[in-house]
Amino acid sequence: MDDWLAHLTALGGRQSGDRDWAFPNGDNGSAIDGEHLVPLTHLSILECDGPDAARFLQGQTSANVEHADGDFAPLTAFCTPKGRMIANAEVLRVSAERYWLLLHASLAASLATQLGKYAPFYKVKLSHREDLALIGMIGSPASWASAAGVTDLPRLDWHMTQQDGTVALRQPADRPRVMLILPASEAAARWESLSRSAGVADTALWRRADIDAGIAWLTADHSDAFLPQMINWEALGGISFRKGCYTGQEVVARAHFRGQVKRRLRIASVEGTSPPAIGDEIRNAEAKRVGEIFQAVNGDTPEECPALAVLNTSQDEESELFVGGRRLVLRDLPYPLERLDPESVVDGNVTA
Repeated sequence: MDDWLAHLTALGGRQSGDRDWAFPNGDNGSAIDGEHLVPLTHLSILECDGPDAARFLQGQTSANVEHADGDFAPLTAFCTPKGRMIANAEVLRVSAERYWLLLHASLAASLATQLGKYAPFYKVKLSHREDLALIGMIGSPASWASAAGVTDLPRLDWHMTQQDGTVALRQPADRPRVMLILPASEAAARWESLSRSAGVADTALWRRADIDAGIAWLTADHSDAFLPQMINWEALGGISFRKGCYTGQEVVARAHFRGQVKRRLRIASVEGTSPPAIGDEIRNAEAKRVGEIFQAVNGDTPEECPALAVLNTSQDEESELFVGGRRLVLRDLPYPLERLDPESVVDGNVTA
């Protein structure tokens, strides 16, 4: 991993405290055309390996682990007994007894500790795979195939392919977006090969795509703060209401069936040249607190910053909203705000 980070530094990259990379000539989150390479060091892999791996995860996570079949990679959430999310993740089955959990790097250690409380009762081993690197590709899949190391890139959102030790994972976006997971020892060479047909972009560009897709990845700042439904996780297929019990399941199910979800994730734009911080309060015209910023990045223009916000469901859609005195304007989500059963979307939808 050190060689991979050194390579990014040699390219002029600088890493911030939130694990994002920025480059002197990199796009900072506003690009909508062309092909772009993005270092994804803010994400990480927690591995669960062993004969009992599937059974172990099935009792801990909101996904039906049987859906993780080496092709479909379901979204999931790991919750406290009170239903609050410790972390959210995507489940990748990379071999018969080995699963990778893709999640924010700041949560890998804490989730490993939480799952480690139950692991001694199963034949499983938990490992934070710091020997792996993640590279994001945004643009035409045809431009990547020969250099990506995976000739058959996934064409469906939340699906994966793998070849010779590299996993390719498709993520939702207006334009094709694929993540490569590969040995860190190979990352620098793979980056150089890919960069012949792509420009270098800041991590903010990938975060911007997540915001536009209405996808909220928890960080350590968010852990134990939200029910899965508060970030629309059931609308993205991240909760199976048909599987058996898992930690926090009773609270999550009750909130759904009784309509007790009082806060929801929204996409927004915030006035100003600098993004608001995670947790910044959102207030209405009467100065009443009605929500908070979940994430924000630089935008297309210096006048606005795209953001994800968690707002009270009782908030009037037409009311003026503000963050630290700056106007916040809500945007439409790219998906309906209703339950999406993962059982109905395992086959996905062709997006390219």
